[in-house]
Amino acid sequence: MIRFFINIYHNHFFPYRTGHFLFCGIVLAIMLVVSSCQQQMSKAEKSSSEVINPIVEASVDRDYDDIKKDGVLRALVVYSSTSYFLYKGQPMGFEYELLERLAEHLDLKLELVVSDDLDSEFEVLNRGDVDLIAHGMTITNQRKWEVDFSEYLYLTKQVLVQKKPDNYLKMSWKTLDKHLIHDPIELIDDTVSIRKNSAYYERIMSLSNEIGGTIHIDTLDSQLSTGEIIDMVVDGTVKYTIADENLARINASYSPILKIDVPISFSQRIAWVTRKKSPEFRAVVNDWIISQRNTEEYNVIYNKYFKNKRSFRRRIRSDYYSLTNNQISQYDNLINKHADELGWDWRLLASQVYQESNFDPTAESWAGAGGLMQMMPATAEAMGVEDISDPKQSLRGGTAYLKQLYKNFTKIPDSLNRIIFTMAAYNCGLGHVQDAQRLAKENGLNPNLWVNHVEAMMLKLSLPKYYS
Repeated sequence: MIRFFINIYHNHFFPYRTGHFLFCGIVLAIMLVVSSCQQQMSKAEKSSSEVINPIVEASVDRDYDDIKKDGVLRALVVYSSTSYFLYKGQPMGFEYELLERLAEHLDLKLELVVSDDLDSEFEVLNRGDVDLIAHGMTITNQRKWEVDFSEYLYLTKQVLVQKKPDNYLKMSWKTLDKHLIHDPIELIDDTVSIRKNSAYYERIMSLSNEIGGTIHIDTLDSQLSTGEIIDMVVDGTVKYTIADENLARINASYSPILKIDVPISFSQRIAWVTRKKSPEFRAVVNDWIISQRNTEEYNVIYNKYFKNKRSFRRRIRSDYYSLTNNQISQYDNLINKHADELGWDWRLLASQVYQESNFDPTAESWAGAGGLMQMMPATAEAMGVEDISDPKQSLRGGTAYLKQLYKNFTKIPDSLNRIIFTMAAYNCGLGHVQDAQRLAKENGLNPNLWVNHVEAMMLKLSLPKYYS
């Protein structure tokens, strides 16, 4: 079974797991709460050409045997329109789908770590927080000083991203051409806006030398993604930028005012990243990539995210696309109403609904639970629910039950932990969580903390010696 764990760095929110359940719902809510506090994320990929500047050597000796022993594949991803995102409550993305398949192939559980600090990714990898950076990076000699690269996932090249005049549709082709760059040499004495710590910066520096002229560089904030910079070209904030061709093309499908057909580089290899101290793991990943790269399934996945322009435009315009909208499902208004009764952020309750039923009011489990909140018949009856398939009744009853469970954890002073315990009790049963609390206390752990305390005891409860 594949589960995914998302940790957003430099933020006080973090997700938790039980022994048998990953709270992907909590994770979803956390991601949405965080994203709502930031400016609207770009429609385009946080580019494969993002780099980490300081050289950080691997500080841990962790290789494939250690990963197999843990049973978990920890991969660092970026939240973007092609690599990893949520659509109609479902995780999607090129890297996400490949990682699912890789984890299944290696018989490992998948834990995703979403990074919002691109400059620290090599550090995160080399200190052992993750074992794989799984959003495509351009292979460069500079980066090889710090990390190893996998076999390439695909080839692309860097292109110039420029904007056509606002009234370009009224222009003749001849007039339009006069307003646009057609050859890199025309950039001499002009300015390109890029991040300093990127493969694009390296390329422009080399290009200036190759053409024997100066291309001025407007150095942008290192936290800006390539997609956000492309948006700056669209709105006229900057004149030119550089992007990988596949990302530029998918953006241009949504913003036809962009011209992206001037190549800046030769073909470059895009790959995943491993530690230099993990050669065996790198070899395993390489073998898998080679076995997949030319298969029909692999090409279908690639085309879905990088070539299917109609699908991309449909996602971007959807009310349920997580990068551009706060709406998750058709039940958002109803969820909002009941979240107010709990005193929770509505997206947290939405995450629970997602986890329970995937927003399907007709969903039924093998154990007989049903409805949006997957209530067992006896619980539903106790909460006054007559028809568990009715979304209104299910949410009303599920909310009432969550409120009841919440009252059982008054000794937990931290509100976030109290919510985690409540959700655990909803999933696993109140008695099961209380047994884990008892075990935690008996083993010198804190019965009121989830991570590494009660969570660890939940795992032990699956062992016969700990059965109650």
